Amino acid sequence: MSDEPELDATDEASKLDEIMAVRREKLARLREAGIDPHPPRFRPSHTLIEVRDAHHALPAETETDEVVTVAGRIVGRRELGRLTFLVLREDGVDLQLFCRSGTLDDAARALLAELDVGDWVGATGVVMTTRTGELSVGPSTLTLLGKGLRPLPDKWHGLTDTEQRYRQREVDLTVNPDARRVFATRSRIVSALRRTLQGHGYVEVETPMLHPIPGGASARPFVTHHHTLDLELYLRIAPELYLKRLIAGGMRRVFEVNRSFRNEGMSPRHNPEFTMLESYAAYDDYTDIMALTEELITAAALAANGSTDLEHQGRPLSLAAPFRRVTLLDLVREATGRDDLTYDLPRADVAALCATHDVDVDDAWGVGRLVVALYEELVEPVLWEPTFVLDHPVEVSPLARTHRDDPAVTERFELIVGGRELANAFSELVDADEQRRRFTAQVAARHAGDDEAMRIDEAYLRAMELGMPPTGGLGVGIDRLVMLLADVATIRDVILFPTLRPDRPDDDRPDTDRPDTD
Repeated sequence: MSDEPELDATDEASKLDEIMAVRREKLARLREAGIDPHPPRFRPSHTLIEVRDAHHALPAETETDEVVTVAGRIVGRRELGRLTFLVLREDGVDLQLFCRSGTLDDAARALLAELDVGDWVGATGVVMTTRTGELSVGPSTLTLLGKGLRPLPDKWHGLTDTEQRYRQREVDLTVNPDARRVFATRSRIVSALRRTLQGHGYVEVETPMLHPIPGGASARPFVTHHHTLDLELYLRIAPELYLKRLIAGGMRRVFEVNRSFRNEGMSPRHNPEFTMLESYAAYDDYTDIMALTEELITAAALAANGSTDLEHQGRPLSLAAPFRRVTLLDLVREATGRDDLTYDLPRADVAALCATHDVDVDDAWGVGRLVVALYEELVEPVLWEPTFVLDHPVEVSPLARTHRDDPAVTERFELIVGGRELANAFSELVDADEQRRRFTAQVAARHAGDDEAMRIDEAYLRAMELGMPPTGGLGVGIDRLVMLLADVATIRDVILFPTLRPDRPDDDRPDTDRPDTD
């Protein structure tokens, strides 16, 4: 057994110091014996999963003549007489080392006495099974690959603090199999999205993360300063305007899997740094993009779970296409019982309807924004099955094309699944003069107190003035899509290192968390 003392709750800090002191003594002995505790390289012949897959049917008490070299972190150790059992873990897969004193060489026997749970080790030996049928490697040699000075948390109190899981993701991934599952699922989802778009002729591109003017969405940006240029810059809130400049430049279909930043509160659905997929296609409109979106979501579901039928937070959910399509106005009419609701009603009437349903409004909002407020409060949270919510008001869609049949709304949709927005898409506004008018209206809103309103981007307008073809654009929130398909409730579980408040007891900054309202 390990010679580390057991920790109790009474003096955890001093016990941890004692454990680390014992491990440093072992480290010193290893160096004195001429053993490098941090060698520069090691070459396993097999991964642990390869050994398991090749020998999963091996009968109990069988010793093969196949010699393998494997490596991993020790996550378990027990001793039985002259036998020592080590459990190696690699990429979430465990394999036992069946260490017999008589088959280990002298160096391996000496090293074995200094090994602790948490150390990285390589082993060369035969593939075998024990009397109980446990697949193992019976090593003849052991190689220390990395000495752990700090014990894994499940050695002393377990990683029970949820926030510490996010602060110490490297530990979370070691001791929590579900964390590994979520991030493996995320990788498959992103790969599936890329494959689907590339299969339709989209070209993956990269656009700037530092913007001279924040644009592409309504949000508060992070601000930084370039000293050489003496220039104020902004971390991008969206790549939209740069990507559409590529369409103006003649690229037919483009996409970017991008990191964006919004200087806003945090909640189970919001992290200041997040990942989006944005794509743009010349000659398409938002009906074409709906079909593409269905294909992307279906491909992601199949990659994540092998099926479009899943369970999310205890409720069944089908992602099989086609998805429901309904206008935002019709949904609000249904929720309020007001079949006479239109965008032509007097503002006072719509504001009164908001008050009836306890929906907070701003005096500067027009009828379109008031209807959206009703939708966000009464409708969006209860849309469970995939739903394309169509035709958002012009007032809240400054970059979308005015609807060909209704000047009060735009050709825009949001995809709602499980009460959350997963995607946002437009028939893009390509009229440079109309875009300038929309930007000017946004500037007026900004002066009226809306600090998330857009600014005039002259570089984008100049690109539009070259002429743009009809264009369909799409944005997909990858973090939220992973939350849905991996069945987790908070965005922090799908971002490896989410933004957190400083871990300082004396930190007196205000709490920046906000209620989860959208």
